[in-house]
Amino acid sequence: MQSAILPPEFQKMFQKMFDDAPQNSWEEVEQVIRDDFGKSPEEVFGVSFTGDPTLGVMERKATASASVAQVHWARLKDGREVAVKVQKREIEQQVGWDLVVTWLYTKAFDLPLYSLVPFITERLLLETDFENEADNSVRMAKLVANEPRLRGRIYIPKVYRDLSSKRVMTAEWIEGVRLWDKESLTRPWHGSRREGSPGCMGAPLDPPRVEVVQEALQDHPLDEKLKPNREWWKGKDGKGGLGLSLKDVMTEMVDLFSAQMFLWGWVHCDPHPGNIFIRRLPSGKPELVLIDHGLYIHMKPEFRHQYSLFWKSLMTFDNKTLGKIVQGWGINNADMFASATLMRPYTGGDHSTEGALGKLSKEEKEKRAYEMQQKMRKGIREILGDETKWPQELIFIGRNLRIVQGNNQYLGSPVNRIKITGNWASRSLVDSPDLSFGEKLKNYGRHLIFKFVMLGSDVVFYGSKIKQFFGMGGGMEDDIETQMKHMAKDFGVELNHGVFDG
Repeated sequence: MQSAILPPEFQKMFQKMFDDAPQNSWEEVEQVIRDDFGKSPEEVFGVSFTGDPTLGVMERKATASASVAQVHWARLKDGREVAVKVQKREIEQQVGWDLVVTWLYTKAFDLPLYSLVPFITERLLLETDFENEADNSVRMAKLVANEPRLRGRIYIPKVYRDLSSKRVMTAEWIEGVRLWDKESLTRPWHGSRREGSPGCMGAPLDPPRVEVVQEALQDHPLDEKLKPNREWWKGKDGKGGLGLSLKDVMTEMVDLFSAQMFLWGWVHCDPHPGNIFIRRLPSGKPELVLIDHGLYIHMKPEFRHQYSLFWKSLMTFDNKTLGKIVQGWGINNADMFASATLMRPYTGGDHSTEGALGKLSKEEKEKRAYEMQQKMRKGIREILGDETKWPQELIFIGRNLRIVQGNNQYLGSPVNRIKITGNWASRSLVDSPDLSFGEKLKNYGRHLIFKFVMLGSDVVFYGSKIKQFFGMGGGMEDDIETQMKHMAKDFGVELNHGVFDG
């Protein structure tokens, strides 16, 4: 189910959690550190703000600031460079208040969505627990390291537990290019042929010069810039880049989040471009670095297998299996739920959604906007008919899918995201360690058939690429986005993509 069809108050709640925000003063940051560690920042991190060359250094001006926390760069005296993430003191109370307002809104909206508020409350409050984020980060690093298809392609920063608390998390500093900087990703590489970009594969970073640090601390107190500039790979004219293929970059991303969803059941729910860095490996291939592991949902094995089979059935129009799965989730109308998942009329079922829209002319749709909104509310009530069975995790899974789709769209739809995701869904029913050998063998035969069937999606993908080449469209994701918006509008819903970009 796509999270973007939720009422405006739910969308605003997510948006507030992930927007950029003004940074707190250094005095406020220092107080949080003192409250959690009982020591000053100088004592906790072994840094000096006077330029002592025997100690580490730390920038008192944040390098990034969001609603939940802000990040400060530091270099410890042992040479490790770290990102010190410090929570804003008011955020926990603000999250609680926003959730109360949202609960009241759902009552007024006359939907059973208020039953989701406790689940969403728990997830978003965990976002403010940095010990939980550290646990998620360590777990994800182990999962990636144990998966041959991702090992060496995906990097999860190290977390330093001795320098972390519930409101302060210290992790490995990451040098890299943000996903939104397409030019820096694709422009020609100016480094050596077998050389990677700074920090790739966890390589040590060059230290700042002592005289530069001392001068900055003296001339710009509280606004010092101590971190060295490491953009030599852009060349003397500054017009170089990592020299990477956007197809390779996006393939790594879809592979990672598909593995989380279908293979492991631990899903990062905030994969917007600001939480993804790209580095260049010595091989010339990309290395994707995933940060900000505060918001995860866990899919139990039974639900994970069901969701894999649901996705596989959705792609192959296996309506019998589709209906059986969603019925177990307390959903009576499989066609409606499939349409809500795809955000376009599902053409493989009983066509009830498509038929309901097709009966109305353009003029009738415009005149009957209120009736269409009522129809959507009725549809959601039907989807959430039995709230005791409905998997609440789908709200955050939908958010992940929506943002990954938006990332692919932003990069120009370089990959067939639906095919890659579908392949992981099908293959996970073979690779999952909690299935018996007999189940895996049976699923393997079905997976081979599935791969053959999915070749049909390439026809759609490459058709969109041809139109894109001739300037007749923006690619497959643009086509999907247009379909999503048209269907949402027909249902009386204004689809807000930007909310879920993070």
